Amino acid sequence: MGAARSRSRLALPLIAGLALVFAFGSAGQAQEPSAAGLWQKVEDGKPVLWILFVDHNGIYEGVMAKTFPLPGEDPNEVCSQCTDDRKNAPWLGISFIRDMKRDGLKYEDGSVLDPRDGKIYNAKMRVSPDGQTLTMRGYWGISLLGKDEIWYRLPDSAMASVDPAVIAKYLPAGYGDEAAGRCEEGRQASALTCLRFFVSAPPAQPRPAAPAPRSSRTERH
Repeated sequence: MGAARSRSRLALPLIAGLALVFAFGSAGQAQEPSAAGLWQKVEDGKPVLWILFVDHNGIYEGVMAKTFPLPGEDPNEVCSQCTDDRKNAPWLGISFIRDMKRDGLKYEDGSVLDPRDGKIYNAKMRVSPDGQTLTMRGYWGISLLGKDEIWYRLPDSAMASVDPAVIAKYLPAGYGDEAAGRCEEGRQASALTCLRFFVSAPPAQPRPAAPAPRSSRTERH
């Protein structure tokens, strides 16, 4: 009974109208809010899923960043019926939204995976002008055969609650250290800018080694 309830709460958008979508915004298009970052799906006033969206040069990927199993539910569900590279991948940390191409506030030509049965649906989404809500639509064939669902942006501080393994998997080495250092030094305008740097900026390039000190003695020829 508990497992069935969990699967129902995490259902993705289907022809019947079930939906689940995630997004997080990019710093590359600073004039408009992006989907890169953390979003939350809420049911009956309670969180049921956090989604981390990562920007790969204008192509967005959505990851199940945090789940909220009820007492008695399996916290270690896997996509046993997936047939691609996500076969038997844990739901926590799974890349279930892929190939979302950004066009301003719109994201299209993507796909969304239903980890319950391994089925993959067409998907598109839109971020609100104020950047606080994200509307996702999963569908078969044409967009009319789907249903919208709305997710809500989480505050910057929520990133600290994401499993470090999820961060390590989707953000290249060096993102966290460089972002944290820049933010602590006050070189970013706000906490939101720091978070977007962490999620969207290219990896820090290795710094060249300092030149060897020159001898103080004057060589005679």
